[in-house]
Amino acid sequence: MPANKKYLTSSPTQRFAKITAAILGGLMVAVLFHMALASWFNHVAVIITSTFSAFILWAVLMVLAFLGKNGWKIWGIYLTVSLLFGMLIYFGHQNHPIV
Repeated sequence: MPANKKYLTSSPTQRFAKITAAILGGLMVAVLFHMALASWFNHVAVIITSTFSAFILWAVLMVLAFLGKNGWKIWGIYLTVSLLFGMLIYFGHQNHPIV
């Protein structure tokens, strides 16, 4: 049974934005999330746990990228969240330096 055409993305730029946001943006958010956790909490425990939880989070973010209507908005959301996690990593290393 083929998919209904009204639910498929017809624009090639939107398709490209959704695919790249799903693969690259989702991976970026998942990894930066775990790095932010590692900079504030016990980094050994977070890194060991992230081997499984990062993959699960990445899969969820991939699905969410394809559920959105506009791929560029998804990219904007993923980049904003990545910037937020990057700031948390920076401040985490300022407050809790790794010795």
